[in-house]
Amino acid sequence: MERDIEKRTLRKITWRIVPFIMLLYFIAYIDRVNIGFAALTMKEDLGFSASVLGFGAGIFFWGYFLFEVPSNIILHKVGARLWIARVMVTWGIISACMAFVQGPISFYVIRFLLGAAEAGFFPGIILYLSYWFPARHRAGVTAFFMAAAPISTALGSPLSAALLEMHGIKGLSGWQWMFILEAIPALILGVVVFFYMTDRPEKAKWLKDDERAWLVNAMNKEASSKAASANHSILRGLADFRVIALALIYFGTSAGLYTLGIWAPQIIKQLGMSSMTVGFLNAIPPIVSVIAMVLWSRHSDRTGERTWHVILACLAAATGLVIAGTANGVVGLIAALTIVNVGISCAKPPLWSMPTMFLSGAAAATGIATINSIGNLGGFVGPAMIGWVKDQTGSFTGGLYFVAGLLVLSAVLTLVLANSQKAKAAVPEATVH
Repeated sequence: MERDIEKRTLRKITWRIVPFIMLLYFIAYIDRVNIGFAALTMKEDLGFSASVLGFGAGIFFWGYFLFEVPSNIILHKVGARLWIARVMVTWGIISACMAFVQGPISFYVIRFLLGAAEAGFFPGIILYLSYWFPARHRAGVTAFFMAAAPISTALGSPLSAALLEMHGIKGLSGWQWMFILEAIPALILGVVVFFYMTDRPEKAKWLKDDERAWLVNAMNKEASSKAASANHSILRGLADFRVIALALIYFGTSAGLYTLGIWAPQIIKQLGMSSMTVGFLNAIPPIVSVIAMVLWSRHSDRTGERTWHVILACLAAATGLVIAGTANGVVGLIAALTIVNVGISCAKPPLWSMPTMFLSGAAAATGIATINSIGNLGGFVGPAMIGWVKDQTGSFTGGLYFVAGLLVLSAVLTLVLANSQKAKAAVPEATVH
């Protein structure tokens, strides 16, 4: 009987929550990386070098870094419904302002403000999922949520390329229309969030009484089972060694993710493709990665293994970047970018299942935000380094090798963290007299 209630409840909350948060992340990711497509024409219009483009695209993550932890603490206190709505409306307005960039300074300022506005969204959703889904189901659910990033690349690439064709309408460039039109969904969905999202299971009137009772009981039981060993305070969430280690691991995966999001269109374009062709070719790797991510995370949930699911995925992504650095044909390059997409996408769900295994309450809010904010600085370092290397050498190769090195470092750190946890578990705690 209880098993039947569990299956029914999980199915209902999955259908209620997961497609909606996927849609939100879909829009967030498009607004975050559409600069990669805008640059196909914006770079020439405004006279930006590769270094300016890479730095401006990456400075988004400094705004993200500075405001991430405070934003997630506020979300934990006021509730996801109100705070996610605020985040989306703010970033929608600022994203539209990208259409009015005049030069490097305004470009840097608006990208920084966009990062500050969006801070708290991603870790807020990760925290939100920990309120609704028991730990054993979390990697699979997280994978569906995170699948929105590659899906947004797959669907957003042709869309962004098509919007670039609006050049000259009402006196605006195609890249200006792209920023304006792609910002509108964030504004609309910000309002929808306020009326649709439910903060906690206790408030879920759309669940039957027995379903709500089972879910509240299951989540309370899980919280109490880790109460003795989990960190709860804000400072413990910030200072926990495992949080810092996971942040550094996430740094490499973020460098890889945003290298793809921001520079892949430019890398494909250099083979002499039109913007529309670039849009369709750039959609191929993420389509494959969505399927791989879901299967990989389900295997991680089924086996309960996280460490090697992260390590192998990071090494695959690093290998793909090395191959991409030497590829000189369309087929080879798209195959390499597919390997990178698959590796990075597969690493993230099992990685994000780790923090809430040892953090709860306010510590989970700050710990997850800390991992995401520090880790996402990789989204600054990767794209900025690639732009700088491109200006210095005339090639993307050195920058791609650099990011590959960061992913290898992520794999090594994952193994070190796992071994340190095993060693800690093997040593019995001293008796207190």
